[in-house]
Amino acid sequence: LTEISIKKHDGDVISTGDVLLTVSGNTRAILLAERTALNFFGHLSGIATLTAKWVEQVQGTKCKVRDTRKTTPGMRMLEKYAVRMGGGTNHRMSLSDAALIKDNHIAAAGGVTAAFTKVREKFPQSEIEIEVDTLEQLREVLPLKPDLVLLDNMSPALCKEAVAIAGGVKLEASGGITLENAKAYADSGVDFLAIGALTHSAPNFDIGLDLRAE
Repeated sequence: LTEISIKKHDGDVISTGDVLLTVSGNTRAILLAERTALNFFGHLSGIATLTAKWVEQVQGTKCKVRDTRKTTPGMRMLEKYAVRMGGGTNHRMSLSDAALIKDNHIAAAGGVTAAFTKVREKFPQSEIEIEVDTLEQLREVLPLKPDLVLLDNMSPALCKEAVAIAGGVKLEASGGITLENAKAYADSGVDFLAIGALTHSAPNFDIGLDLRAE
């Protein structure tokens, strides 16, 4: 019989040397499960830890740190849960949750307005976010009343101009954002920072299993 005693819970802040949980039972069974369990712990704790660093950078602003769909196949729900445990916010879980019109869709449809109109006609009840590369494109889509506009690869200064233009429409900045400049983007007044690195580039958190004979 294997017994597990949980010492720390999801979202807890921990320090070097802290015991997360203890397991007692058959040694062979424990060692068989060790690496798989540590892989999950290390990966997901790494995501939560990296997310917490981003969230700390934007403290004092209204801006929220959001993940993307750049997740490990088969692990999206777990990875997005880890983002929440780090204080971040989830974007859509799948393509069916909301429409995000990106540059490829705009090119295929023949323009920003055409792309937005086609999606709105086909899915009138869906939330629609549309990506823009310039302030001119932003001005073009605002009369369409999108739920959210993604500002792609704009500087903090351009994002600030976009906020002034948007008139209350929610804005999300994406591309070129680092931990070092996250505060500058948040101070621009945007509502969200889209950070794919939360899930696709989080360093593994160092967690180990130490066996103790009793």
